[in-house]
Amino acid sequence: MSSTEQRATAVIPSLVEEAVAAPSMHNAQPWKFFHRSGTRLLSLYGDPERTLPVADPGRRALHIGCGAALLNLRVAAAHRGWTAVTELLPDPHDPWHLADVLLEEGPAVTDHRLADLQPAVRRRHTSRLPLSDERIPPEIWDELSAAALLEGVRLIVPGSWHAGAVMDLVHDAELFESASDAMRAEIITWTRTGRAGEGPATEGVPSYAFGPRQHGTTAPVRDFDAPQGSPGRAAAVFEERPQTALLGTAEDQPVDWLRAGQGMERVLLQATLDGLATSLISQPLEWPELRNLARDPRSRAGFVQMVFRFGYGPSGPATPRRPVAEVLEVG
Repeated sequence: MSSTEQRATAVIPSLVEEAVAAPSMHNAQPWKFFHRSGTRLLSLYGDPERTLPVADPGRRALHIGCGAALLNLRVAAAHRGWTAVTELLPDPHDPWHLADVLLEEGPAVTDHRLADLQPAVRRRHTSRLPLSDERIPPEIWDELSAAALLEGVRLIVPGSWHAGAVMDLVHDAELFESASDAMRAEIITWTRTGRAGEGPATEGVPSYAFGPRQHGTTAPVRDFDAPQGSPGRAAAVFEERPQTALLGTAEDQPVDWLRAGQGMERVLLQATLDGLATSLISQPLEWPELRNLARDPRSRAGFVQMVFRFGYGPSGPATPRRPVAEVLEVG
């Protein structure tokens, strides 16, 4: 084993530890990593045991979450002086094999723009709290749009009519969700309130991260609390005009979903460095009949992959992550 391969083997657990700080739908953490000891190669797989068959039957959200973890891995590598040379979907016969990452060492190949994002990896948290009505300056929107373009995706800041239409779709999705026993049951599976029989505390959305109940329905924040599940939970007034943006891709295949996940996380990390609180809005994208309506027909983004909520206010509390030993296999 060369000295470079020895250093790569030593650094990989810390890279994975930062990779898994990425967001995923319902905090299901649908990723697995495999490293063959003595090499500079790390492989990313989707985890078939962590799918969401009701909300994500096509596994689009799984790919996006794994793409976000891949972006964090690239950031962590750059911060440590490595470049993560990435190949998406390297095995056409294995759809769960999402990416291969080869680590290359040396200052000449380090992407400093990625490395600069590293302080935000652990600071970024989903905010389900009220945000202020202070408007985000145009220069910050431009910076977030540039971050998306670096990953080959587009960030669309909707105009007033489009933003209103997206909010209407969020409320439509809430009605669809409340009428679907299967959808509600799946969400409950991934919440952690201290009830008997719940899953491990290292995954899912814990009750301390639910945020307050909304007084009114202005903010597009998903309420993970079952009806009357937390009777003492406070209510709060959310911002009157949520500031949203849409992430889009030209095509809608698994490779595009992985790119969207990387673009999503790059935007979230940049927003965190810019002092913004962030959250993700996937509700209308979980229903095909609503997702198609989320797109502005005049935009160049053919398929909406994620909707963001940005603003000024508190970031949410950290949600749990599984330990590296559970997500990294060394062979």
